[in-house]
Amino acid sequence: MTLLVAAWRVNAGDALYQDIRYTIDENHLTAEVTLNPRATGEVFIPEHIVAGQHNYTVVAIGERAFKGCKGLTAIVLPKTLQRVYHSAFDGTGIMLNKANWKDGCLWLDSILIATDKNIKPRFFVPEGTRIIAAGAFQGNKALQRVELPASVTRIDHETFRDCKNLQKIIIPATVTSIGEEAFTGSGIYLNEKKWKKGALIIDDCLVATNNDLPAKYIFKNKIPIRLIAERAFANRKNLKSVTIPETVKAIPTAAFYQCENLIEVIIPATVTEVGNFAFYKCELLKAATLPTGLKSLGMGAFYGCINLREQVLGDGIEVLGQGTFFSCRAIKHLQFPARLRRIDNGVFAGCSGLEEIKLPETLTFIGETAFAGCAAIRELTFPARINTLPKQVCQGCTHLYRVTLPEGIYAVGDEAFDGCLALEKINIPKSTFRIGVHAFRNCQQLRSIALVEHIHMIEEGAFMECKLLEEISLPSPLKEISPYAFFHCTSLRELIVPDSVKTIGDEAFAECRSLRRASFPATIQKIGAGAFRDCSNMRAPNFPPSVEIGKNAFKGTK
Repeated sequence: MTLLVAAWRVNAGDALYQDIRYTIDENHLTAEVTLNPRATGEVFIPEHIVAGQHNYTVVAIGERAFKGCKGLTAIVLPKTLQRVYHSAFDGTGIMLNKANWKDGCLWLDSILIATDKNIKPRFFVPEGTRIIAAGAFQGNKALQRVELPASVTRIDHETFRDCKNLQKIIIPATVTSIGEEAFTGSGIYLNEKKWKKGALIIDDCLVATNNDLPAKYIFKNKIPIRLIAERAFANRKNLKSVTIPETVKAIPTAAFYQCENLIEVIIPATVTEVGNFAFYKCELLKAATLPTGLKSLGMGAFYGCINLREQVLGDGIEVLGQGTFFSCRAIKHLQFPARLRRIDNGVFAGCSGLEEIKLPETLTFIGETAFAGCAAIRELTFPARINTLPKQVCQGCTHLYRVTLPEGIYAVGDEAFDGCLALEKINIPKSTFRIGVHAFRNCQQLRSIALVEHIHMIEEGAFMECKLLEEISLPSPLKEISPYAFFHCTSLRELIVPDSVKTIGDEAFAECRSLRRASFPATIQKIGAGAFRDCSNMRAPNFPPSVEIGKNAFKGTK
């Protein structure tokens, strides 16, 4: 009832707040307005929304967010807004109302949304304009010259794409980022005289490159590049080495995306930010030493860089986004930031050469598959602030033999240690109440495990294929032994089912060939199909006559 009354609803990264839908970013505590096809009347977008236990700052209007909402007549946009994506207001009542247009432009709260053929060939964007929406000038053939005021800090994706008559633009020093293909197909882009050695540079900004780029690219001092556009070097197959100048402060999103022959990048100390997918699948990249002053390392930044060597992460980094070092197989050692608080999904998944991980005590969150496939890791200690082990967190860590869990862990997630062939022993904290599906499947060296009294759920296949597991003490709160929970635990010798258990699931102890004795409580109600199938050494058990026994429950026993 409380949830129904509340102004928000959260589900899988989405939030509904005051009838407007948002996508939330838990890493940065930000929100983006997402698809709202039924928005009508006047809409108010606040600076902050509440979702769950957090406040999120609204920073963007997503692509096609209000597209086709003919009944949308007015909107108030927040000052926290940083971006407006493509077609956010296409076909809305706001855009269709000619009274909202002035000098060939549509403005909303100091944001330039779109332009048409009525724009002046020489256009001065008014002072105070904070944001120019993605694609705002795209395809505008009337435009010949543009001057941006100092109030603009970003030229967004495809802003001037296909403006074929655009020959001049004044970019102020306040602009700190340029989106991908911002000038592709424009008059400036098509003018061959503007290109120098495969690079298009406008007002000290490298906005694009082409296949004339030399294999070893060094920025000359005569051209003091201050920023690089997103995807500026993407897919340049001839590029092997890049030296980034000290005048650059950020390597933007997908800057070197799939530069498959890139071997070396020299990054100066001035760089404080590496964007999302900056070096995505640069498979030959070996050297890219990160500056100690780095404050932000984007998700997938080195995704698939299979030859990347050791990395030292500076103390300014607090979050490692999804897949940051995914499948970086050549990394053996990695130093973590002292203030790291979050490792997101799949950050080190597939880092099969990573031998040692020392997680800082500041860590409060570890995502799914964070260390999956880190086959060389032998020991792992989870810090005190971690309260759950997520799905597949250490799946396939085949040499992991020792794991230390802190008090406070309340759940071991699905497939958390699935396929950890060398795992011999693990402590289950007193706070734990759930062992997930296939959590310890195929842990072939696990001989014994003490399950604490608070455990209420042992999910399907939790310990299946643990072939050396000899003894198991089942906790008294347990009401059900799930299907396949101890399937093919061929060394298990004795089973005492506590009084709380009412049901033993299908195939729960099938093929436990060393099991000789099983003791059932008088309260047992159901033994599932094949529950003790092929337990070839099992003696005749005692159970109440009222129990429901499934098909082949004891087939293959004595």
